[in-house]
Amino acid sequence: MKAKSFFSYFLLMGCIAAIGWSCGSDDDTPAVVVPPVPTFDISQKSTTLGNVLTDQKGKTLYFFTKDVNGTSACAGGCLDTWPIFSVATPRLDTGLVATDFGSITRADGKSQVTYKGWPLYYYASDAAAGDVKGENVLNVWIVAKKSYSLMLANAQLVGHDGKNYTAEYKEGTADTQFFVDINGRTLYAFNKDKKNKNNFTKADFSNDAVWPIYQSELKDIPSALDKTLFSTIDVFGKKQLTYKGWPMYYFGQDNSTRGLTKGVSFPTPGVWPIIQKATAAAPEL
Repeated sequence: MKAKSFFSYFLLMGCIAAIGWSCGSDDDTPAVVVPPVPTFDISQKSTTLGNVLTDQKGKTLYFFTKDVNGTSACAGGCLDTWPIFSVATPRLDTGLVATDFGSITRADGKSQVTYKGWPLYYYASDAAAGDVKGENVLNVWIVAKKSYSLMLANAQLVGHDGKNYTAEYKEGTADTQFFVDINGRTLYAFNKDKKNKNNFTKADFSNDAVWPIYQSELKDIPSALDKTLFSTIDVFGKKQLTYKGWPMYYFGQDNSTRGLTKGVSFPTPGVWPIIQKATAAAPEL
């Protein structure tokens, strides 16, 4: 009986030793640490319209052309269709620059994230990540991109003289759609220019501060516009963007302020018209 007990004890100790050896061997193997997959509140995702800004789940974000002055014009029932995008301190994916993003406090007291001054929204009918169904809805909603060379804006034209103007440069109240840069600054043409010919800017650029030329590479534009209608011309060594042959300018007295359209009445209405999708082609030389 004692021999059997001794044998059982020996067998038990051997098993414990074996288990201990096995555990010791495992402890010597470095543990594989799997880093967490980074998540971002705002990213760029590829869609049928190219790379667009999206939220953490890949849902497309949008600009509203009526927000050109930097405040949200979408309220009430509009928000049922176009919910705001709001994150306290958004984490940004690679390639996005923190200084391009900000926030506004809306009239309803809520905070809304902005990109280059444009408040960001969702479209309620976008069911899945990558959907871009909101593009061109009512001709005022545009997918948000970081690479736009210019944007569309909708606003009342108010001239240098403080008067309201229509798209025909007559006094009156009306919403007009026109071109702005990505920062919401209005773009103009000069009625004495010819096709691809700047007749205003002096060789020494001494008058450029009055009507600065619009220098920009042609990258992305809203899908409602035809990219083939844009080009660039050389103006004494600088590149000026054109539309339908019209060289494009800023108005110095707009003071780089988004949404201002003072140039429409300076020096008189129509001399420096805003640029629209339907603007007629510039006359030949």
